[in-house]
Amino acid sequence: MQNEKVQYAAWIGIDWGSDQHAVCLQPAEPAPMHHYTLEQTPEALHDWFARVRERFAGRPVAVAIEQSKGAVINFLLGLDFVHIFRIHPKSLKNYRDALHPSGAKDDPTDAQLLVSFARCHQDRIQRWVPEPPQQRLLLRLVELRRKTVNKRVRLTNELTQLLKEHFPQALAWAGPLHKVMACDFLSRWPTLQKLQRSKPPVVRKFYHEHGSRNRALLQERLEQMRAASPLTTDPAVIASSVLAVRSIVGQLRSLIATIEELDHAIEEIWRRQPDAEIFTSFPGAGPALAPRLQAVMGSDRNRFDSSQQVAEYSGIAPVTERSGHKQWVHRRLACAHFVKQSFHEYAAQSLGHCPWAYAYYRYKRAAGMRHHAAVRALAYKWIRIIFRCWKDRVPYDERKYLEALNRRAPAWLKASAAAA
Repeated sequence: MQNEKVQYAAWIGIDWGSDQHAVCLQPAEPAPMHHYTLEQTPEALHDWFARVRERFAGRPVAVAIEQSKGAVINFLLGLDFVHIFRIHPKSLKNYRDALHPSGAKDDPTDAQLLVSFARCHQDRIQRWVPEPPQQRLLLRLVELRRKTVNKRVRLTNELTQLLKEHFPQALAWAGPLHKVMACDFLSRWPTLQKLQRSKPPVVRKFYHEHGSRNRALLQERLEQMRAASPLTTDPAVIASSVLAVRSIVGQLRSLIATIEELDHAIEEIWRRQPDAEIFTSFPGAGPALAPRLQAVMGSDRNRFDSSQQVAEYSGIAPVTERSGHKQWVHRRLACAHFVKQSFHEYAAQSLGHCPWAYAYYRYKRAAGMRHHAAVRALAYKWIRIIFRCWKDRVPYDERKYLEALNRRAPAWLKASAAAA
């Protein structure tokens, strides 16, 4: 999508830093460049941009910056006369290397290069138009939820290893470690010795209070507890392990509560999204993945011109490199990783809900692809479908898609039918 040509009153390059920013300002009319150093404080930023607004009488100015999110971007969002151009760090590096083969680099020079790059290539780079606040809030919430889940997984893995070293039976008796029941179990009984000192009615009541009322299973657990032998009685191991378990359990409780709070916040926003019906129609896109898919696609239908653009932006599309008589294809590493992760996880989730998706995955596996490569190939197909539904504002219809698939009769579908 090409940018609408805008006559900017000035071009500004910001090489941001955690404490201060190098800034280059180039007026549109013939005038020398000016270099500034701004402290990373709200007051300094407000003061400097207020003077810019006054100098150019509120006319639009272009700001080129490497940052895609963070403090400076958050500040610039509140300025109606500023148009933001987010320059990829790799693009700026290549531009710098082309002009300065020696590899020399400093912040004022980078600020000047940002001005030059954006001004010379305005027709080739997209001005960043932020989504509406509710859409940006949804994206931030689903990203935060995924990061929080990653932290929970890391802690449960750590807890699993810790229990294996001193109380392995708890892995079977406490329930899933990412649940509140496991936290309560380990807080009350961090060692086998302490558990065996508790009377059966106390243990039975604990399970009942946590919704575990299967009599046969409960009786089996009580018998196992009574007959169990400790892995170790070394007081040094047990004392240190108990402290470590308490520390991890405390952190897990906080993360579990945070995820629950995030789920409520996401659901509240998601119910008001006009595209909710579209993204909940995809097989396997439940309450976690449907909002993520909508958030990464956004609400601006002019953002992408084709599904290929979505695939390339997300990193799902492979990269082809050619040099002389050599050609090789590899997966894309420089990409929007959360977007890539969202499509990849959805494709994997769809395997249990969509027969044709599973058939395609099995076909790719039979052709020699590893699991994740086959899932990426499936995600590439889902992106085409998701893009079309999103662009046309229509929910996914499995019946219509299968009819179109049977008309085309691709090789993988024939192979799957023959195998069946």
